[in-house]
Amino acid sequence: MRTAAYVFTGWHPIAEREPAHGPAWTEWELVEECRPRFEGHSQPRVPLLGRYDDRDPVAMGQRIGLAAAHGVDALVVGFFWCRGKRVFEEGLTQGVLGSPEGQALEVGLMWANRLPRHVLPVRRADLPVIAGERLVHSDEEDFVALVDHLSRAHFDRPNYLRVSGRLYLSIFDPTHFVRELGAEGARRAIAAARRLLAERGQPDLHLVAIDPAPELQPVARELGFDAVTHYVLLPEWKGPSLQDYRACATARAGQWSGLLDATGLPYAPSVAPGWDASPRAADFGPERPGKYPWSPVVTGEHPEHFADAVAQARAFVAASQVEDPLLMVASLNEWSEGHYLEPDERFGYGWLEALRGAL
Repeated sequence: MRTAAYVFTGWHPIAEREPAHGPAWTEWELVEECRPRFEGHSQPRVPLLGRYDDRDPVAMGQRIGLAAAHGVDALVVGFFWCRGKRVFEEGLTQGVLGSPEGQALEVGLMWANRLPRHVLPVRRADLPVIAGERLVHSDEEDFVALVDHLSRAHFDRPNYLRVSGRLYLSIFDPTHFVRELGAEGARRAIAAARRLLAERGQPDLHLVAIDPAPELQPVARELGFDAVTHYVLLPEWKGPSLQDYRACATARAGQWSGLLDATGLPYAPSVAPGWDASPRAADFGPERPGKYPWSPVVTGEHPEHFADAVAQARAFVAASQVEDPLLMVASLNEWSEGHYLEPDERFGYGWLEALRGAL
């Protein structure tokens, strides 16, 4: 079993956010300026090692090295692509892959098939969660172009993450992908991408669906997916505004087998040390809108409880007898959503130490 941590490469300025925020703005402003919104609310949550620019290989190398020393075997980095447009890529190419520590770990990619918000925190509760400028429209030609780019830029790297010898690639929102292309179009696109790799003499894909909707689960294998997992599987998204960590972690672990049964595919359990997207949302007081980023806040999180969740996931992986299994952790550094392994001012190195202890 290998443990893979997700990585968010959104910790440097991008041109798309300059009109609203200026040339140097990053989400560190959200993280540092967030304040408690209810009694006992643990905000702000700030890094013990300070804010950093994830294009800096020294800064990223330090954090990746800590993760590796505490049990992380691989990284799965979010890769933003919309018909050739790529955002936040420098955090991957310069920071993660530019560091000796990043080159020493296996690094795979998750296609984040939606674009980041231009304006944060979110203040318009009347808008859809995925507004127009964030929608990623795809088709067969576009998906093959994506895989073609990854084939040329990443798949030949000696440290590219493989599962049973196949190239790991996950899709953050496979349900949107399949709805865009239709079932037959998605099947053709995936098959065409596999043919492209075969023609180049590269290994086949290990294509992973992240949190497929119930409508997609029974046909995921038929469409060409090889496995299923989640990004963050912790709160009940439509549940109460405050939810206890231990109760959430126990309930979500009880759902893992159902995903395996519903899809007929290997399931990689995903665990998270917490969830609190308050930094990304304007403070509406008690009138919290019932959608992201005003999602339920997970309370009562603690490294000891996270260790228990990791131990549950490890036991599930051992019992599933999957060839070359992965255990997913969300995430290394999603500070503005409250799930990270990196040291913080609250627990120090506690999240990393809990992971190492549980593994």
